[in-house]
Amino acid sequence: MRIETKCIQEGYKPENGEARVLPIYQSTTFKYGSCEEMGKLFDLEASGYFYTRLGNPTVGCVEEKIAKLEGGVGAMMTSSGQAASLMSVMTICNAGDHIICSAAVYGGTLNLLGVTLKRMGIETTFVNPDASLEELQSYIRPETKAVFGETIANPALSVLDIEKFAELAHSNNIPLIVDNTFATPILCRPFEFGADIVIHSTSKYMDGHAVSLGGVIVDGGSFDWAASGKFPEFTTPDDSYHGLVYSEAFGNAAFITKARVQLMRDLGSSPSPQNAFLLNLGLETLHLRMRAHSDNAMKVATFLANDSRVAWVNYPGLPDSKYKPLVDKYLPDGTSGVVSFGVKGGREAAIKVLDSLKLAAIVTHVADARTCALHPASTTHRQLTDEQLADGGIGADLIRLSVGIENAADIIEDLDAALSNI
Repeated sequence: MRIETKCIQEGYKPENGEARVLPIYQSTTFKYGSCEEMGKLFDLEASGYFYTRLGNPTVGCVEEKIAKLEGGVGAMMTSSGQAASLMSVMTICNAGDHIICSAAVYGGTLNLLGVTLKRMGIETTFVNPDASLEELQSYIRPETKAVFGETIANPALSVLDIEKFAELAHSNNIPLIVDNTFATPILCRPFEFGADIVIHSTSKYMDGHAVSLGGVIVDGGSFDWAASGKFPEFTTPDDSYHGLVYSEAFGNAAFITKARVQLMRDLGSSPSPQNAFLLNLGLETLHLRMRAHSDNAMKVATFLANDSRVAWVNYPGLPDSKYKPLVDKYLPDGTSGVVSFGVKGGREAAIKVLDSLKLAAIVTHVADARTCALHPASTTHRQLTDEQLADGGIGADLIRLSVGIENAADIIEDLDAALSNI
């Protein structure tokens, strides 16, 4: 099936006489006829559902759909995108380990990796994503266990050279984790370019309506944990499961299995069945919305680029973007609906523009059907230093505009009126 059809048909597949639409299994627990049957589930010898923290039929169907959309061997939903980022790293890393991460990532990810995980003994080196492969290699240490980046960075909108970062990771026998939130599998499928693990904040475009928090981790099934020689937690017995060895028992699904039965078991960042149901509704129109977002954003970015009141515009889809070669390679069908720009007059002028918008709302959210705007330096990224803001490509004048799927002319008129106020 082509990806548009997968958005509709994958995941839940009703049998004769069953509900046509994915049901909400609003239950924390599931009944079995014997201790032996349930015991096999706890020993990972049989598949099934016994407690919603580890798995639920509604959630499971949505996980299967997302895995099919990305081209992975399995997926695990989480309660938020932050939980997906945390678990993707902690499934791989232990205290004393090291990560290389693009500096152009979401501010929450910068804080998670640079502050919280550092307190837990996992250190991160943030690097310029446009650096040469040789420079990136210089940051590798013996204890480096993963490389991390975003397909389209939030809010810097830099485009990750996935194949370059995959080469860096694989030449050092470690996996590449790619956050594909802004692109979604409709616009880019990182596994096709060498990524090993893909994560999303499903709260954004996948949900598309700002109604349900969530995240997901997708396992590409391509990384050979045993051959790497750097991951004994995958290749030696797990005492909490009677000596089970993940790479032997689960093959190319070792990572996503370990993420579920260790990290989800112990941290409990599980999604609700209701949120999974709502996410599935969003996924059914994802292919339509992503193209509409991208088309509208291109029109808006073109208007801003030609306006004398605007100091600069950053949208990777523009023909003069420095990322055009990467866009042509990784994102030929569009570059999502997020545009960043600065107005003449700096921070105060940017705030004035936001306060003057009528159609576009000032919200912390991004990437849903409604147009919204944000001033990251004073909101989502206010915890970062000026140096960190600069490293991430975020200036004090930057406005992040999430272009919705309204009529593009109405969005442009709203911006035009707001800009007139400065």
